Amino acid sequence: MTRLPAAKRKAQLLDAAAKVFATHGYSGTTTSELAKAAGVSEPIIYRHFQSKRELFIELVERTGEDTIRFWEEALQGVTDPGERLMRLIGGNPMVTPKGFIRYRVIVQAMTEVEEKDIQQALQQHLSKLHDFLAKEVQLAQDSGQVSRRFSPDLTAWTLIYLALGYGVLTALKVPGHGIDKQGNHVDDIIGLVMLGDRYKRPQA
Repeated sequence: MTRLPAAKRKAQLLDAAAKVFATHGYSGTTTSELAKAAGVSEPIIYRHFQSKRELFIELVERTGEDTIRFWEEALQGVTDPGERLMRLIGGNPMVTPKGFIRYRVIVQAMTEVEEKDIQQALQQHLSKLHDFLAKEVQLAQDSGQVSRRFSPDLTAWTLIYLALGYGVLTALKVPGHGIDKQGNHVDDIIGLVMLGDRYKRPQA
């Protein structure tokens, strides 16, 4: 077994754990299975994490950090508030190759985990994403590009609700969801409602 620096080993364990949790869920996964998936002995798991719970919480926290980073990269160099919001509307991390597995883990946890520490980690995760989106909505409202009829807080939660729903249906591989025969995408509806005639679908 190759000896990796602590930070790289920890990242490797988290990556392997995400795949196992996505398959078996949090409750149905053992540390023995996590170790086997990562190609390490079980004591290695406990060298980096005190428990399965701690590992899972770090996975949730890292997913949130990666999502914020993903959005920041998408917004890099974009100063127009409306354009920034359009990029966020189309930037659902749940349907990216990297984010798919991790968000599958989080959605499963939302439905099956009753442990207080994990619930708190999930709540903090969603709150951080909400705060990021709310600030961008506020900027678009301040620039006059988005109506002030609804608060940035409520609008940000609405975007999260829609992203979760779209992400879940994508994971379920529901045929034809999210796009019609004319090529209109669900993102277009959200963009037009929020930005009106200013909305233009971001180029891929």
